[in-house]
Amino acid sequence: MSHAPSTLQGAHLLRVATYNIHKGVRGVGPRKRLEIHNLVLGIEALDADMVFLQEVRHSHRADARRFPDTQIGWPRLPQADYLAPEGYAVAYRTNAVTRFGEHGNALLSRWPLGEVGHHDVSDHRFEQRGLLHVPVQWRGTTLHAVVAHLGLMHSGRVRQVERLARFVAAEVPPEALLIVAGDFNDWGEKLDAPMRRCGLTRAVVEGARARVNTFPSRVPVFSLDRIYTRGLRCVSTSVPRGAAWARMSDHLPLVAELELA
Repeated sequence: MSHAPSTLQGAHLLRVATYNIHKGVRGVGPRKRLEIHNLVLGIEALDADMVFLQEVRHSHRADARRFPDTQIGWPRLPQADYLAPEGYAVAYRTNAVTRFGEHGNALLSRWPLGEVGHHDVSDHRFEQRGLLHVPVQWRGTTLHAVVAHLGLMHSGRVRQVERLARFVAAEVPPEALLIVAGDFNDWGEKLDAPMRRCGLTRAVVEGARARVNTFPSRVPVFSLDRIYTRGLRCVSTSVPRGAAWARMSDHLPLVAELELA
């Protein structure tokens, strides 16, 4: 089952969002708090056809013990399934396995999903990174969605973009629509050129500046969260702001409305 298209947009538009949810928790030590229940409301409010999520917990034994399973405690479902609005399809794959659990990337979609794939792009053993690849059936067309979360070092990110390019060349037909979205950790604004060499253009309204700041959520000054596309044109971008959004994660979500190029 899938939702009808959003009532907030034209029938020809595709509304997508990318959001690093910080594993559904904020703070450290005694001040650590669970935000996954607020994130449910936030993601539903985005009213996006597709939501590209990073730092999504599949399980975490320590946090599950810390926040008992009550109405506002640790969810029994994996976070991707818990966060999905009613009727959305869910895809998740693990990037990192840690002492107490695992986390990775997820895609929530109003539109039907095809076979879910995962491609390891880890640059070294201390940072486990991957690409989640899912074909999406959008209005009778196959659109390829890739959720990305790149590393903390620029040289490693460049190598990961090169691996992304090889993956796209091998797994995505050259004429197919493509969206690559996620947390690119590109503090220095240096990845647009290598992404263009992959055939991907940053989702920016024509004539507008490329930077749409999403990090840190309280006072966003960096444009770490990106949406890159092939075969689609960006009609609008937006970043929800306010105390509630600043509380839920260290990133703000980035939303873009796209149409066929």
